[in-house]
Amino acid sequence: MSDTLIIIPTYNNAGTLEDVIRRCLAQGLPVLVVNDGSTDGTKSVLSDLEKSVLSDLDNTVMAGLTGHLSVLHHEKNLGKGQALKTGFLEARRQGSKYALTIDSDGQHFPEDIPALLEEKGERTLVVGSRSQMGADGGGSFANRFSNFWFRLYTWVDLPDTQTGFRLYPLNELPSLNLLSSRYEAELTLLVFSAWKGLKLKPVPVRVAYPEDRVSHFRPGADFLRISLLNTLLLFVSLFYGWPRTILRKLFR
Repeated sequence: MSDTLIIIPTYNNAGTLEDVIRRCLAQGLPVLVVNDGSTDGTKSVLSDLEKSVLSDLDNTVMAGLTGHLSVLHHEKNLGKGQALKTGFLEARRQGSKYALTIDSDGQHFPEDIPALLEEKGERTLVVGSRSQMGADGGGSFANRFSNFWFRLYTWVDLPDTQTGFRLYPLNELPSLNLLSSRYEAELTLLVFSAWKGLKLKPVPVRVAYPEDRVSHFRPGADFLRISLLNTLLLFVSLFYGWPRTILRKLFR
């Protein structure tokens, strides 16, 4: 059995979801999809794909699918942070040591998963760093903004702090109670992981923006939420993050 579970949080990405899942399954790892209350055709896509995967398992040739697929549903949309928390808890329940997260909008290449796995370590959080930022409009500015504040909090320089393509060491993660429900939860995970002393390892990955890609980043609302989070994290860093980092550097 693999010690790594691929987690795909999804919300209203029915147009790209099946392709992402099939390409992840082809990597030979088990896949968990967390459907975060989608209102499009996501449930139908997942139901048909689950049947297809089970049918393929009965055939000699598995149509390129070598992993196992499981699905969890939120009855209503709770946000990406909550979808990730659901996935992490299920991964721990299944006995996985690592969780590899990837977005369902088709921007990531599942074929880059082996590059992240090569850097796997018990106290290493691997961050897939996208090489072509800006193709989706405001994402590049938001990422540079996030990178600046992240470097200020943690004294760690990362080229892409907003990527959803990551490999987490489940047993070393900060408390999941710290996670907010929405988009900014992934930044929180990075910050508290750095303060905890985890090694943050960036790995270059490819990025694409399919025509049928649906992005749920809301430039106004999400930028405001990230700005408020940055204000809170700056306060926490003064009394917790920076002292902890200094002590770790002094006594390591």
